[in-house]
This record gives sequence, C-alpha cells and structure tokens, in this order.
Amino acid sequence: MAEEKKEPWLNYLALTTVILAVCATLATFKGGSFSTRSVMSQTEAANQWAYYQAKSIKTYLYEIQKERLELELEEGDELSPKALESHKKKISTYANKIEKYNLEKIAIEKEAKRLETIRDDAKKHAQVFGIAIIFLQIAILLSSIAALMKKKLVWYIGILMGIAGITCFANGFLLIFI
Repeated sequence: MAEEKKEPWLNYLALTTVILAVCATLATFKGGSFSTRSVMSQTEAANQWAYYQAKSIKTYLYEIQKERLELELEEGDELSPKALESHKKKISTYANKIEKYNLEKIAIEKEAKRLETIRDDAKKHAQVFGIAIIFLQIAILLSSIAALMKKKLVWYIGILMGIAGITCFANGFLLIFI
C-alpha cells in the first residue's frame, strides 16, 4: 500500500489553525473578563444608586420635619420661650443634616457615574472580543474544511477571516476601531 504524499502547505495550514485557536482562546478569556467587569460594575453602580435613594429619603424626611417646625414657629403665639428655643435648635440641626446628606449624595452620585463609565467601557471591550471570537472560529472552521478537502482557496479565505479576527482581538485591548 502506497502512502499518500502529504502536501507541504498542509503543515502551514496546521500551524495557522493552532495560532487561530490560541487567539480564539485568549479572546474568549479576555472577553469573559471584560464581561465580568461590566456586570460587577453595574452591580456596584446599582448599589450606589440605592444608597443615593436612601440618602434622598432621609433628606426628605428631615426637610418635612424642618418645615413642620418652621410652620409651628410662624404660629408661635402659643409656644413658650423654651419651646421656641427648642424648635429653633431642631430646625438648625435638621438644616445641618439636610446639608450633610446633600453633600453625601453628590459624592455617591459621582461614584455611581464612575462605575457606570467602567461598565460601559468594559461592555465595549467585551463586544469587540466577542466579534473577534466569531471571526476566529469561522477561520478555524474554514481551515479544518480546507484540510479535509485539501483546498488551498478555502484555507486562504480562512486566513482572511483569521486576520479579521486577530485585528478584532488586538482592537479589543485598544478600542481603536469601534
């Protein structure tokens, strides 16, 4: 039985398939990493917004209390001097609390928006890595078909798809093309 002679270009085909598979694996890991970062940042941002809402509710409650005491002061005919002084003290305390919560809300909002920016950036990276994976998998598939059918043209098309995939893979780090 005569052995079928192996064509030399098939060695290069095997090498390109391995390179494409390695790039696809790395793109999968990086895409997953950015996807996880996106989800974690979204969760942290949601927590910050919930915290912001809690501070808003507290602020609103102090505002209601302050307004109630201010109304009582306006009708201050029946209040004793001691009650009058107590009301003014509480109004001042409530005003300080309101100011404190408003300042805290500014910091919380800033942090929530920062986390949303991280989430959005991570989503972009994950999306580009996802596209890279698609191109690389198509390239691997075409290389496999080329090996089975021994058709160089199919391999060349696979190489073009691989180049597109590797370009997307590199772009996943840099986000030059979006």
